[in-house]
Amino acid sequence: MKKLLAGAVFGVAALSIATAAVAQTKPEDAIKFRQAGYAFMAWNMGKIKAQVVDGAVPYNKDQVAAAASVIAAVANSGMGALYPAGSDKGSGFHETKVKGEFFTDGEGVAKVAVSFNKAANDLAAAAATGDQGAIKAAFGEVGKACKACHDSYRAK
Repeated sequence: MKKLLAGAVFGVAALSIATAAVAQTKPEDAIKFRQAGYAFMAWNMGKIKAQVVDGAVPYNKDQVAAAASVIAAVANSGMGALYPAGSDKGSGFHETKVKGEFFTDGEGVAKVAVSFNKAANDLAAAAATGDQGAIKAAFGEVGKACKACHDSYRAK
């Protein structure tokens, strides 16, 4: 019981610290951090595409599994915290492309976020098997999830 209570206290303390750290993040930094996360995922998507979809690079199961794991890790990292009020305008590494609707359509944003996280986790699971057909199908689902968010919440 003491371990459970100690764990709960530690969890609440860690969450409080994390929440305070995010609350203190300047909008420009939040934009930069999320742009970095998306760029890192895109780079890893490119590795999977080159090896499994296009065949431009010889298939390496370990590289594909690592790339898919990175995508899932970033997807599950709590990137939603990198969209604080005021980060709909401004620059990180470049001008943000997020539309204002992202900040007012909580239900729609939740839908695309859940879809993306599921697709990213499914891709990591498929990549772990080494089955290129399953990886290719899961890769397509990640692409669809990305496109759904871009179509609704990313400026051209």
